[in-house]
Amino acid sequence: MSSTWKNNIEITIFGESHGKAIGIVLGNLPSGIKIDFDAVAKEMKRRAPGQDKMSTSRKEADQVEIISGIQDGITTGAPLCGMIYNSDQHSKDYSLLKEKMRPGHSDYPAFVKYKGFNDVRGGGHFSGRITAPIVFAGAIAKQILMQKGIYIGAHILSIKNIYDENFDQRLSLDTLNYLSKQHYPVINQEIYDQFVETVDQARMNLDSVGGKIECAIVGLEPGFGEPFFDSIESHLSSLLFSIPAVKSVAFGNDKISELYGSEANDCYYYDKEGKVKTTSNNNGGITGGISNGMPIVFTVGIKPTPSIGKEQKTIDVKHQENTTLAIKGRHDPCIVFRATVVVEAMAALAMLDLVR
Repeated sequence: MSSTWKNNIEITIFGESHGKAIGIVLGNLPSGIKIDFDAVAKEMKRRAPGQDKMSTSRKEADQVEIISGIQDGITTGAPLCGMIYNSDQHSKDYSLLKEKMRPGHSDYPAFVKYKGFNDVRGGGHFSGRITAPIVFAGAIAKQILMQKGIYIGAHILSIKNIYDENFDQRLSLDTLNYLSKQHYPVINQEIYDQFVETVDQARMNLDSVGGKIECAIVGLEPGFGEPFFDSIESHLSSLLFSIPAVKSVAFGNDKISELYGSEANDCYYYDKEGKVKTTSNNNGGITGGISNGMPIVFTVGIKPTPSIGKEQKTIDVKHQENTTLAIKGRHDPCIVFRATVVVEAMAALAMLDLVR
C-alpha cells in the first residue's frame, strides 16, 4: 500500500483511523521558514470532529506532535514529520464490517485487494481521518506561500441542491479574508441556515448528503505549469482526487462546455498598472495548462457519506450471501463542512510543489 506523492516536494501519510496515531512526512521543504503555530492550530480546528451536529460526535483534539524538521519554530530543511495520536476510538462499532461490506465505501475492493487483512475500523487507512495530517501540512504550505504573495481560500458552494454564490470571476483578497474569519465559510450568510437544515434533515432520516466546495488561489504569477502531463490542472487534480469522497473536479466556469467560443474566451487587457488581466475568468486562471495570472478557481464535488444508519442491501463475504446492513456508530451526516479546509490544504501543497 503506497501512500507517498513525490515531485519537487515529497508527501507521505501514515496511520489508520483507529490505530495509535496518524501522521505525515514532508520532504524537500525550504529551510529557515518561521512557522506560526497558532495559525496551524486554527486550521486544525476547522477540520476537527465533534464540534457540532454537522460532524461526527467523535472527539479528537488533533494536536500535532512535531517529530522532526522544525527547531525553535523554524524549518530546518530536514523532513518535517508531524504525528497526531488517536484518542476516541469505538472500534467495536466496526466488528461486523469484516463480513458485511458497506455500500459506497472502500470495504469490498479493499477486502479483495488486501485479502481481508485491511483494517476496517473507521475505514482504516481509507478514512477521512487521515486528512487531519494533510491539514497540518497544508497549514505549513500556506504560510510558505504567503511569503511568496500566494493566498488560498475556499467556501461551501453547495449542500445537496442548495447553492451559495459563486466566486466573483475577478476575485480579490478581500473575499478570501472575509471567508477566513468563518469556521464553515460561505459567501452568502443567509444560505448557511439552509445548509444546516438540509444536513439536519438527512441526519434525522439516518441518511447523509454531499455537496461542492469552490476554492481559489490568488497571487500566482503567469507562466507556472507545463503543457500536457504536468499542467496545473493535472497537478492539482492528482492531489484533490486523493481526498476521500471527492468525485469531481472542475476548473473555472463549470458550464464552459455550454458556451460559444466568443463567450468562453477570456479577453486580455492591460490594467492601469500595466499588468495583463482578462475581462472574465471562465478558464479559471489556467490556459494551456499554464497559469495566466488570474485567480485559479476550481470546484470539488464531495459525495454523501457512505456510512449511514438507514438499512441498505449488501453482501456478506464470509458466508457469501446477500444481506442488509445498517451502520451503527459515529459518522458525519455531511463531509463537506470539514472538507473545505482539506481542499485548501491540498491546493496549498500542489502550489508549493509548483513554486518550490
